[in-house]
Amino acid sequence: MDRRKGSGSRDANGGGLAEATASRLRFEDADEVGMEVEVEDCPAAAAAEEEVIGNEKTSADYYFDSYSHFGIHEEMLKDVVRTRSYQNVITQNNFLFKDKIVLDVGAGTGILSLFCAKAGAKHVYAIECSQMADMAKEIVKTNGFSEVITVIKGKVEEIELPVPKVDVIISEWMGYFLLFENMLDTVLFARDKWLADDGVVLPDKASLHLTAIEDAEYKEDKIEFWNNVYGFDMSCIKKQAMMEPLVDTVDANQIVTNCQLLKTMDISKMSSGDASFTVPFKLVAERNDFIHALVAYFNVSFTKCHKLMGFSTGPRSKSTHWKQTVLYLEDVVTICEGETLSGTMTVANNKKNPRDIDITLKYSINGQRSKVSRTQHYKMR
Repeated sequence: MDRRKGSGSRDANGGGLAEATASRLRFEDADEVGMEVEVEDCPAAAAAEEEVIGNEKTSADYYFDSYSHFGIHEEMLKDVVRTRSYQNVITQNNFLFKDKIVLDVGAGTGILSLFCAKAGAKHVYAIECSQMADMAKEIVKTNGFSEVITVIKGKVEEIELPVPKVDVIISEWMGYFLLFENMLDTVLFARDKWLADDGVVLPDKASLHLTAIEDAEYKEDKIEFWNNVYGFDMSCIKKQAMMEPLVDTVDANQIVTNCQLLKTMDISKMSSGDASFTVPFKLVAERNDFIHALVAYFNVSFTKCHKLMGFSTGPRSKSTHWKQTVLYLEDVVTICEGETLSGTMTVANNKKNPRDIDITLKYSINGQRSKVSRTQHYKMR
């Protein structure tokens, strides 16, 4: 496995706007030759820096602050599966966008808005709450789309649009485990408030899937490690580590069971409460092996296109920045081909911080070599 991140919001990768100082931005690549760039040369950066200098976060919500850094946007833009999928949906289905009013929810750098403008949209309203909105405005202007794209800085739930209705809502709202960060609620709010009766939401379908893997080496290295740390028992940390889902890339060769669909969401029709659910699962072993963890991933579909389009974040598909979500089991389950690991998974927004996710996993097996029944709780934060 390519282990780089634990659970949590998308990493800003360091750097970015937080590195702004009183009057200048220093670019890392320029350090060796002493190059410096005046902030006032870049109005968007100057505006963003003004808020940084105050040293008081303009939003108490770290979620928006994290999206102010360019590193996270670089990671997402370089995710070819993600970005090319959206580009292909827009450019190959311009009948959905030609002469239409489009709302881009969580626009970031404005890349989706730019795709829509090139596809012939009448007007695009790009809503972005983080400081990246200032950069998006400059990007739109630099690329000659100021007459077509209006960047609005603010929370979707608090702003007003200059138009009563829009024809298309497009958004890349998906988080780790599909639902982490709870941006889906924002898309649903925008849908209910602004989408025309015959309008479309893109993407309009998303599904969550589950499988099981053998992962002895990594579990030993990262979980069992806490049992004996230079001769000291630190197993209290092990308990905490077990509760935090790990976001990382799983090798397809580690998959022990079939992959099961857990939940399908129709973004055009669902309500906010549908993102909290309890679903059963039944994973059937495809070989004799051990199971150390369950792995969740999601698929996204655009069903309003000329032909079905979309992508998967599963371990058998080309990797994305979402990777997969690994839930380690307290038990090492020995499973034989044809045997079943069954149970239920409950997913709900955390009551204190609705952008976090609480997951309850109940699983059992009554096999030749393992007889286990257990409930585990996870917190994705």
